[in-house]
Amino acid sequence: MSSHSTRLPPPPAATASLRPGRAFGRSLYWRIGLGLILFLAITLGLQVGLFIWVAGETEGGMPERMGRDFAELVASDFESALTQDPALDLEAYAKRRISELHRPAAIIFADGRVVAPPNVDVPSGMRMPGPFKRRSGPPGGGRGGSPGRERRPPPGFDGPPPGALPRTPFGGPRRGPVMAPIEHNGDVVAVVWVPPLTGLRRVADEIGTPLAIGAFLLLIAGTALAALVIFRPAQARLRALEDAARRFGEGDLSARAPAIGGDEVSAVAEAFNRMAGDLAARQAQLTEADRARRQLLADVSHELMTPLTAIRGYAETLALPQFAPPSKEGTRAVKVIQEEGERIERLVGDLLDLARFEAGGILLAQESVDVGELFDRVTERHAQTAEDKHVAVVVELHDEDLRLVGDPMRIEQALQNLAANALKHTPPGGVVRLGARRDDGRVLLTVCDNGLGIPAEHLPHVFDRFYKADRSRSQSGSGLGLSIVKAIVERHGGRVAVRSVPNVETVFEVTLPISRA
Repeated sequence: MSSHSTRLPPPPAATASLRPGRAFGRSLYWRIGLGLILFLAITLGLQVGLFIWVAGETEGGMPERMGRDFAELVASDFESALTQDPALDLEAYAKRRISELHRPAAIIFADGRVVAPPNVDVPSGMRMPGPFKRRSGPPGGGRGGSPGRERRPPPGFDGPPPGALPRTPFGGPRRGPVMAPIEHNGDVVAVVWVPPLTGLRRVADEIGTPLAIGAFLLLIAGTALAALVIFRPAQARLRALEDAARRFGEGDLSARAPAIGGDEVSAVAEAFNRMAGDLAARQAQLTEADRARRQLLADVSHELMTPLTAIRGYAETLALPQFAPPSKEGTRAVKVIQEEGERIERLVGDLLDLARFEAGGILLAQESVDVGELFDRVTERHAQTAEDKHVAVVVELHDEDLRLVGDPMRIEQALQNLAANALKHTPPGGVVRLGARRDDGRVLLTVCDNGLGIPAEHLPHVFDRFYKADRSRSQSGSGLGLSIVKAIVERHGGRVAVRSVPNVETVFEVTLPISRA
C-alpha cells in the first residue's frame, strides 16, 4: 500500500492574500531612506558646528577694523551727547545707551566704575581707579585734533602685549578687545571697551537657532527631493519586478518586468525576462509533449484492446474440452495465457481511463449519491476476498443520511480501488474500516487499514503512475489504481490525502462536495 497527500494549488487571488508582510527594518527602501536622512542630518549638524566654530575663531570673518570703528563710533556718540549737555549724567546715559547698541560694549569710567551689558565680563585688569590723564592735542570738546586721527586707549589701561594672544588655526592671531577714549574739554572721561564680536557661546546663542531651523528645513527638503527623484522611481521599478515575479510564480507565464533605465535594476529585470521567456518556452514544450503523450497513451490503449480481446477469445477456446491440449503442460500454458491476458486487459483499461480523465474526455454525472449505498456495494464486491484473507471490513457512518454530489459510478470506482488496495496490504486478522462524516461543509470519506503502512520516503510518490512502495509485489496490480483515484476525486472538485504510521494504520482521506438535497 502507498500513501501520499496532495493539495491543489491555490488560486492567484488566494496566493496574493498569502503574501508575507515585509518587516519595516528589513525593507531596502526604508533602510536606504533612513540611511540618507541620517547621513544628511549628521552632515548638516557638522556643517553647523563647523560654521559656529569658525565664526567664533575669526569673529565671523569680519575685518578687525570693524571693531575699532564701532568703538570710535560709540565714543563719538558719547562725546556728542556731552557737547550738547555738559551736565549730562554720563553713567545714566551709558546704562541706557549701552542696551541699545547692536554689539556688546562697556563704558569704563576714570573712577573704576563700569557700565556693561549683563552678558559682558570686563577683565578686572581693565578697571583701574584714578583719573585719566589728559591727552595731548588742541583743547575743546568733540573729537578734537586733526581729522582722521587714530583714537588710542588712555594711559593706564594695559591691553594684551603684542604676540601674547594665541593664534587661530587659520594663521592669524586671535583677536582681543579694542578700546576708544571718550573725551570732553580735552580730558578723557571714560573709555569704550569692545570685546571680541564672537565666541562659541555667543555665536551659538545668536545664530544657533536660525542655523538649526535652516538645517532642519534643508534636511526635510533634501530627503523629500531624494525620495521623489531617486528612491521613489527605484522603488516603483523594484515593486514592478517583484509583482512580475509573483505573477509568474502563480502561473502567469506572460508576466514580464519593465526593463527601462539601463541601470542595475534594468539589468535584473532583463535577466528575469529572459529567464521567464525560457521557462515559458519550456513549459509550452512540456505541455505539448504531455498532450502528445496522453494522446499516444489513449490511442495505444484503445488499439491494444482489439488484439487483447482476440487473444482472450482464443485462450478461452483453447480451454474448452474439445480444444484442450492433450498434455498437462499445455493445459497449464493455456491457463497462464488467460490470466496474463486478463491482467494486460485490466492494465490497458486503467491506462485508457487515466488518459481520458487527464485529458478531460470523460463527462461526469452530477447526482446526489447516498454514501451508505456506496459502502454497501464496496463491501459486497470485496466480501469474498476479505473472507479468504480473514480480514474484517467495518463500515462506520457518523450520519445515516449522508449524501454527496458526484458521479456514482466513478466515485464507487475510486472507493473500490482504495478498498482493494487496503485489503491487499492488510495481513490476516486485520481490519479495514470504511468511514464517512461531515467535515466543514463537505463529506470526508476514509479508508483505513492496520497493515504494514507506508515508509515516509514513499509518501510523496504513491499517487504517481506505476509507482509501488512495495517492490516485492511489483507483479501484482497495475500501479495505476491510486493515480485513477486522484484523477476521479480532483475531477469532482475534491481532494485526496493519506497519512500512515508504519505497523499501526494507514488512512486514505477523500473530501468531496456535500449534497444539500
